[in-house]
Amino acid sequence: MNILLRGTLLGIVAFGLAACASKSPGPLEGTWRMTDPFPLTVSFRRGELEAMGAVKRVSYKRYWSDVLVTYEEGVNKGASFRYTVIDADTIRSDSGTFRRVR
Repeated sequence: MNILLRGTLLGIVAFGLAACASKSPGPLEGTWRMTDPFPLTVSFRRGELEAMGAVKRVSYKRYWSDVLVTYEEGVNKGASFRYTVIDADTIRSDSGTFRRVR
């Protein structure tokens, strides 16, 4: 019984650490381009996101293959957007599919 309890607690701690907010974009780091349904280029950097010429402070939270990007300032403050990592050069969001530029 003691081993089961330890395993459960270890699993809870590991899950909690995997979902911690961070300034690091992890697998999103770099520049990405989407062409459909409209052209958009987004750069994810440590603690910030650049899109359409505007740089905004953000935080990142990773859940397995998903990364939640939460705005810390501006009109979208508090809003989170989910990006799903498909492979090293492809991510998907509600807006569309992005391909890595660099």
